[in-house]
Amino acid sequence: MGSSSRATPKVAVLMGGPSAEREVSLSTGRECAAALRGEGYEVVEVDADRDLSARLADLSPDVVFNALHGRWGEDGCVQGVLEWMRIPYTHSGVLASALAMDKERTKGVYRQAGLPFAESCLARRSEIVSRHVMEPPYVVKPFNEGSSVGVYLVHEVANGPPQVDEALPETLMVEKFVPGRELTVSVMGTGEGDPGPLCVTEILTDGWYDYEAKYTPGGSRHVCPAKIPQDIAAACLDYARRAHVALGCRGVSRTDFRWDETRGAKGLILLETNTQPGMTPTSLTPEHAQAMGIGFGALCRWLVEDASCNR
Repeated sequence: MGSSSRATPKVAVLMGGPSAEREVSLSTGRECAAALRGEGYEVVEVDADRDLSARLADLSPDVVFNALHGRWGEDGCVQGVLEWMRIPYTHSGVLASALAMDKERTKGVYRQAGLPFAESCLARRSEIVSRHVMEPPYVVKPFNEGSSVGVYLVHEVANGPPQVDEALPETLMVEKFVPGRELTVSVMGTGEGDPGPLCVTEILTDGWYDYEAKYTPGGSRHVCPAKIPQDIAAACLDYARRAHVALGCRGVSRTDFRWDETRGAKGLILLETNTQPGMTPTSLTPEHAQAMGIGFGALCRWLVEDASCNR
């Protein structure tokens, strides 16, 4: 963390912003700001707008706590501004943020690290609506947005290709649908003395784990720790740590998995790694930390203490 003559470090919590995930980010930011005040920090909440650099120059914080989600806040853009201004910040740096936000490039990193992932390709929207670009079942989704925004599942028995919303980007990801259970693991750093990979959660929903299920209390149930065989849990923790390292993540990350239990250990695959996991009351990462005896305030404090430039 940056050195300061202030007795109480001033933390600017970046939240909101212009992405599709603005509302979730505002919720994350409010929760984290309240927790940091509880930990004794001087906290100012900043709704990230185009005048962000001027606002930060005025505020002159010791640390920026990045509570942004989605594009601009999670894809390396804001990280570049903070590096330029030399303000220590939380979570991942420019490169890891950009890589993890691009799901197709993430898979290239997984491949090099020897991690299992779902086969996919990028295709134009016009092509996707005119023919099956992949044998069903498959999923169509943006390759560089987070939080299950605009996801289409094309079933095995689908008569025709999906009628994708024209508001979605021109290039989309088409990914082989992997059946099985939804598992996820958060990692708190991988350095000496860091907690590392925390715990495996299983996410249970009545159907597709979409944006609503993710952010509506009761929209999904979390089983933490997941009731899965010990070898599968160990593999999840190991894979999440390796993904964090391979992508160059810092601070906290969360890697999501699918596990087809009919195939045993071979049925475990990585879907994606989130460099700015949600920190709302229904979020997975605070639950993972809690399961390991790390309260919400302590988690937020750890992130601030871990902050730096040159990430």
